[in-house]
Parts: sequence; structure tokens; C-alpha cells
Amino acid sequence: MTAPTAGRGTAEGAPAVPAIQGTTRLYAVLGDPVAQVQAPALMNPVLAGLGIDAVVVPVHARPEDLEPVVRGLQRIVNLDGMFVTVPHKAAVRRLADWCSASVDIVGSANVLRREADGRWHAENFDGSGFVTGLVGAGHDLRGRRVVLVGTGGAGSAVAAAILAAGADRLGLYDTDTARLTALAARLDAYWPGRVDALDGPRPDGADLVVNATPLGLRPDDPLPFPLQGLAPHCVVADIVMKPRETRLLREAAARGHRIHHGIHMLEGQLASYRAFFGLR
Repeated sequence: MTAPTAGRGTAEGAPAVPAIQGTTRLYAVLGDPVAQVQAPALMNPVLAGLGIDAVVVPVHARPEDLEPVVRGLQRIVNLDGMFVTVPHKAAVRRLADWCSASVDIVGSANVLRREADGRWHAENFDGSGFVTGLVGAGHDLRGRRVVLVGTGGAGSAVAAAILAAGADRLGLYDTDTARLTALAARLDAYWPGRVDALDGPRPDGADLVVNATPLGLRPDDPLPFPLQGLAPHCVVADIVMKPRETRLLREAAARGHRIHHGIHMLEGQLASYRAFFGLR
């Protein structure tokens, strides 16, 4: 990649931002909505600081328009890939030309790389990013009992990574019972006897409980699960990145629980993204 001659916003104390020019490579963040996405704000200063001539931009695509948008982006010669967020992670997998083993296990993708011949290569780093952030914050998953609420694209990836990291038991809940049952069956094939499909969002007895639903994006959202009955040592984690302090995390902290913010999942993926896209 061609390095820009200079970035904008490089005054002392200000983060570097990319200098967009004719040689700039493009990366899209695909979602519905996209106002909450954190990848552009987090990754563009990193790219600029490394002297990489690339920029990450949000692309708002509604579910009914997903396929034509993805096919259109596939034809943009200077677009090298995309990051995928809610609600497209499961659907976009079906539009990929090649999927990694992790994508096949969890049934969703959170990143697509456009190969030289224009084909999409799908991968999923949500789970590994979540676990990297969790371990970096001092939370060891080995031998722990975890409850995860929400088995969509991100939740599925996080569930698999939690089991791979050594959790003893994983309870799953989702209002979509078909999706819940399908994920539990896929995970049980790899980690037999360690996965339970729950009939309600009841995290009692858990060492860690994770919100992997979109609840928390809006200030009037209800809690994804009740906090009453949680053990005092239970850690409460959220994968919602914006707002940083969701209602769930605020109320859990007020009850004395240790909390874990959603932004750590994205921070934990940065090295994987750079390697996947060859950003050096």
C-alpha cells in the first residue's frame, strides 16, 4: 500500500487521521444502523499512524438491500474488504465465496476480504477479540460457568471462543429458539457435554454473564437479563460498544459487580484485522 505523505489533524495532542487521496484503499463497515459503529474512530487513527493509505467508512445497508450492496462493493476495485456488524453477520456468510472453519462453526462472519480475483473470503474475529479483551482485563475463563444471552452473529462467535478458552459450562439463551437450538447443536459437536440451551435469561450461578444482544444501544432498552440473584463475584460483560456505559453495565456496577465494556472486543481484534488484511 502507498503511504500518504501526511495525515490531517496531527496537531500536538490530536489523533492522526488519514489523508484521503486517489491512491487510498477503502474498507466498509456494513450494518443497520451504523451510527453506533466504533471501527472507523478506532481504526482510522491507527492506519494513519502506521502510514497506511487506507480509510474505514460506515455503509448503512438495510437487510432487504444486503445482497445488492455486497455485490456492488465487490466490484469496487480499490475496496479491499469490509467489517460486518448487526444485523448482517449471519446473512453475509451466504454471500461469501470462501469461509474459514470458524465461520462454519459459528454460522456468521464479521469481516470479508476482497481477493485479487474479486471473491469474498469470510472470517470471524468477534469471539477471539472478546476473549482477548476479557483475558487482558484479568478474567480467566478456565473452569468457569458462563451464561451468554443472544445467539446472533456476534453472540455465536463469542460462545465458541468462550468454550475454546476453557469454560467448563456455557448456558445459552435467545428469544429465537430455532437459532438457539441450532447453535447449541453445532457447539455440542465440538465441545460435547459443555453447552446448555436455556429456556429463559436466567444467569443465576454464573461466574460470567454476557449480553450479546443489541439491547443497550438505545437508552430506553430493557435489560437483556435480570441482575437479581447474580452471585457477588459474577462479572457482567456487554458487547455493545456505544454507548460505552450501557444501562446493563451501570446497574451491574451499582450492585457491586465487576463489569467489562464492549469496546474491549474490538480492541482485541485489531491485530487479527491487520494480519487478515495485510495491513503492515
